[in-house]
This record gives sequence, structure tokens and C-alpha cells, in this order.
Amino acid sequence: MKLNELRDNPGATKPRKRVGRGPGSGTGKTAGRGIKGQKSRSGVAIKGFEGGQMPLYQRLPKRGFTKPNRKKYAVVNLGLIQKFVDAGKLDAKQPITEDALVASGLVRRKLDGVRVLAKGEVAAKLALEVTGASKAAIEAVEKAGGSLRVTTAQAAE
Repeated sequence: MKLNELRDNPGATKPRKRVGRGPGSGTGKTAGRGIKGQKSRSGVAIKGFEGGQMPLYQRLPKRGFTKPNRKKYAVVNLGLIQKFVDAGKLDAKQPITEDALVASGLVRRKLDGVRVLAKGEVAAKLALEVTGASKAAIEAVEKAGGSLRVTTAQAAE
């Protein structure tokens, strides 16, 4: 197959509808907009408008709250850490810190810290030092003979 032989599947593309191009086109004169009225004019945007009545999106009560100073953690699963140890990208003999996880490429950036979750199996004896971890992750690491230390994140402002 060559670049000049590439084609879309039959029926995947339709020709553009050219409106207002004479009576023979089927969409001539008023171009499918009907006769007169607000929606026949250009520059009309009446998505949530209800003719002066209070629109539905304004009648409903506001709910919820967005915390302005919430923490965003980089999430790592135990199975992935094990995979990186097996591949030799992480050294199980050294303590695995957040910086080591970033250096290995497992985490792109630390954000407000790294949180370890228990998805996947872990077999190696790991010494992890991270900002957060789930209870199941701590149990799984200790069951494999390792240790998982949760450090409180120092404010890096």
C-alpha cells in the first residue's frame, strides 16, 4: 500500500452540504432555514434561552464545593513498581524514594507527592518512602517482607 492509494472506507465521508446555491440544489434561497423569524437570521445563539422565563440551569440549586487548595497526588500501583524492579529500572536494594520513581520514569512528576495503591502483586523486598499509601498497599509490601514509610509532604512553596 502506498500513500497515494489511501482511501476512506466507502460511506465514511459525505460531501459537504452547500446551502443557498439555487433551487436545483434542494437547499437554495432560504438555505433550509425557513422563512423569517429569529432563527433565520445570522448571529443567533439561543441555546439555554427560554423566552424570558428563568432558564432551567438557573432554577436548579447549586451543589457541591471545589476546594481551592486541594492536593493532587501522582498515583502509582504496586504492580507497576514490581514490573520496574524486574526490568532493572528500580533498585530494590536501595530505598525507593519519590525522586527514584521520577528518575526511573514510572512517575512523570511528583505534584503534591506520590501515593501508592495496592493494585497488582509485589514479590520483592521493597523499602518505599512516599507521601501517601493505601492500607492495602502497606499490608502488601510488609507481607512481601518490605517496608513502606509514609512521610508528610513538606510545603515546597
